[in-house]
Amino acid sequence: MSERLQCSLLLESKISPNTAYQKQQDTLIVWSEAENYDLALSFQEKAGCDEIWEKICQVQGKDPSLEITQDPIDESEEERFEEMPETSHLVELPACELARLEEIADLVTSVLSSPIRREKLALALMSEGYIKKLLQLFRTCEDQDNREGLHHLYEIVRGVLFLNKATLFEVMFSDDCIMDVVGCLEYDPALVQPKRHREFLTKTAKFKEVIPITDSELRQKIHQTYRVQYIQDIILPTPSVFEENFLSTLTSFIFFNKVEIVSMLQEDEKFLTEVFAQLTDEATEEGKRRELVNFFKEFCAFSQTLQPQNRDAFFKTLANLGILPALEIIMGMDDLQVRAAATDIFSYLVEFSPSMVREFVMQEPQQADDDDVLLINLVIKQMICDSDPELGGAVQLMGLLRTLIDPENMLAPTNKTEKTEFLSFFYKYCMHVLTAPLLANTAEERKDLPEETTKVNPVCPDNFQTAQLLALILELLTFCVEHHTYHIKNYIMNKDLLRRVLVLMNSKHTFLALCALRFMRRIIGLKDEYYNRYIIKGNLFEPVINALLDNGTRYNLLNSAIIELFEFIKVEDIKSLIAHIVDNFYKALESIEYVQTFKGLKGRYEQEKDRQSRGLSRYRRDARSLEDDEEMWFNEDEDEDEAEYMGTKKVKESEDKENLPKRTPTASFKFTFSHSAGAANGNNSASNKPASSASPARCSNTYFPHCKCLTNVDCKTIKALVLNSHI
Repeated sequence: MSERLQCSLLLESKISPNTAYQKQQDTLIVWSEAENYDLALSFQEKAGCDEIWEKICQVQGKDPSLEITQDPIDESEEERFEEMPETSHLVELPACELARLEEIADLVTSVLSSPIRREKLALALMSEGYIKKLLQLFRTCEDQDNREGLHHLYEIVRGVLFLNKATLFEVMFSDDCIMDVVGCLEYDPALVQPKRHREFLTKTAKFKEVIPITDSELRQKIHQTYRVQYIQDIILPTPSVFEENFLSTLTSFIFFNKVEIVSMLQEDEKFLTEVFAQLTDEATEEGKRRELVNFFKEFCAFSQTLQPQNRDAFFKTLANLGILPALEIIMGMDDLQVRAAATDIFSYLVEFSPSMVREFVMQEPQQADDDDVLLINLVIKQMICDSDPELGGAVQLMGLLRTLIDPENMLAPTNKTEKTEFLSFFYKYCMHVLTAPLLANTAEERKDLPEETTKVNPVCPDNFQTAQLLALILELLTFCVEHHTYHIKNYIMNKDLLRRVLVLMNSKHTFLALCALRFMRRIIGLKDEYYNRYIIKGNLFEPVINALLDNGTRYNLLNSAIIELFEFIKVEDIKSLIAHIVDNFYKALESIEYVQTFKGLKGRYEQEKDRQSRGLSRYRRDARSLEDDEEMWFNEDEDEDEAEYMGTKKVKESEDKENLPKRTPTASFKFTFSHSAGAANGNNSASNKPASSASPARCSNTYFPHCKCLTNVDCKTIKALVLNSHI
C-alpha cells in the first residue's frame, strides 16, 4: 500500500481588494492584515512568486509589472483616518524629555511595520519641530555620559531615517543638525565602544577647493552630499529583507544632490575655464595638478547620475573646453596618480562617445611631428608600462583601445568614412607601438641571454608580468584579426607577425602559449587562402606540432586546443592545409591514436587524391572512340592500301585532339601525340623492334608524380605503336 502525503493548512489569507501587497527581491511577497500583524510569503523559485503575484494583481485590477499594488493604506485605517478630526491625524508623541526616551524609541520602532502609522509619525515629527528637540537631548546625554539615553537616541534616529521621508531628511541633514545625527548613530548598543565618525568627518576628511568656489549654496550642497553618502555607506547597517525599501528616499536624496552639483558647476563656465587653465599650465605644482585631476575624476563620476540628454550636454561642454588636449598633456606626465586619474576620465569619455575621441586623435598628426605624443600612443604606452603586478590598469586600457578600434561602433550614418579613415590612421601611427613589446620579446636572438640559452629557446618571456602583457597584446591582435580583415592582413604579412607570435609557443607560461595558438586559430578560422598560402610558405605549423609533441601524453588545455585546431581543418576540409600537413608532418603525427583527427586528415588527403584521379579519368574517356577504331582495324583482314587509307582518315579526324589521353589495353592512361617528332621525321622505330624488346610503359599520371605503376605491353599495343609511327 502506498502512503498518501498528509498536508496541513498553515495559512489561509483572502486577497483583499484594498490591501497593499509588495513584492521584494523577486521571491518575497509581504503585506499587513491588521495593526502590528505583518505577513510574508517566501518562494524558492521566482516563477512561483510571479504566478501568485499575478493572481493578486488580477484580483485588485493592478499591473503585475509594479512592485506594490496600491498606496499602502489599509481600508479600515483609511476610514478611521478620514473620520478623525484634523488634529487627530497625527501620532501623539511623548514629551521630549530624558526620562521618556525609551518610550519614544519604542514608538518609533513600532510604527515601522505599518505604512499609515509611519506617515502619521512623520507628520507629527515635522509639525512639532521634534527632531531638533531630540538632538538637544543628545548633547545633554553626551555631556552627562548617559549611555542608556544615547543608546535610545541611536534607535530613535535610526528609526526616523527608516521613515523614508524627504522632508525629514531636509531637517536632519541641514548644516545645524547633520553632525548631531552622525553623533547619535555612533552609539550603537551592539558596540562596546562608540565609533568616531564625527572625528573622521571633521578632522580626517578635508574638503579641498582646487579652485575657490564663490557660490555658497554649491559649497554647502557638496558638503551635505559627502556626509549623507558617508551615513548611507559607512554608518547605517545593511538593511534586512524587510528594510531594503526603507532607505530608497535617502538614495534619491543623494542622487538629486549630485545632479544639482553637476548642473551648477556646468553652468559656471568661469570656474571650469580656470580649472582647465591650471590643469594644463606647466607652472602648476604637482600637488595642485593632482588635486585638479582628482576633482575632474569625481566630476565625471557624478555626471553618471544625469539623464542621457543632460549627460550628453555635460560631455559636450567638457569637449568644447578642451578636455581631450588636457588629457593628452597630463597622461604624458610622470606622476602615477595623475596618470591613473586621467585614465579614469578618459574611460568616461570613451564610454560616452568613441567617435568624439577618434575624431580628435585623427587630427593630431597634423599638429604634431612626433608619433609618441599622440593620445592613443600615450594610452598604449601607459598600458605597456603598468607597474601593477596584476596589470589592473593595463586591462582597463586594453578595454578602452578595443572600444576605439571596434568597427561595430563606427557605423554612424552621418560619417560612413570613419571606419576606413580611423583604421588607416591606427595602423599607420599606432600599431607599431602596440606590437613593439611582442616583437622585442620574440626576436630571433636575445643579446641579454647567454649564447647557449639563445640556441635552445630564442625567446624567454618567462617573467610573469611580461607574459601577462604579451597575452593582453595578443588578445587585442586576435580581435583585430576577427574585425579588421584588410588592414591586419597586410600588417601580418609585412611584419611576418604570425611567425613571431608562434615563438611564444615555447613559453613556460601555458596561458601565453594558448594566446599564441588562439591567434593562429582565428587566422585559420577565416578560411582565407591568402593566409593559408602564407602559413604553408612559412612552414608555420612546425612550432605548433613541436608543442604538441613536447606536451607528450599530458591531457591538458594546450593538448585539447591544438587538437581542436587540426580538427577544424579536417571538418572544414581546407584542402591546401590538409595536403601541407600530411605531406610534411604525417610521419610525426601518425602515432597519435587517442584521437582520430590525424588519421582523418590522412583520409581527407587520400580522398582528394582519388577525386582528382577520377576527374582525370573522366577527361580521358573522350579518347575511347580512337581505341575502338583501332580494335576494328586489328580484326579486319584487308590490304595495306585500305589500311593506309583508313589511317590517313583517322589522322584528319583527330587533328583537333592532339593532346588527348589514350588508354592502354590494361586500362591505364598515357598521353600520345600524333604529330610526334618520330612520325614527322619518318622514323619507324617501333616497327623495327621485335615484340620481346618492347619496354614497359610507365604511368604518365601528371597529378601524382610518385606513382610507380607499370603497364604490361602486349602485341596489340605494339601494333598500335606501329600504326602511330606510320601515321
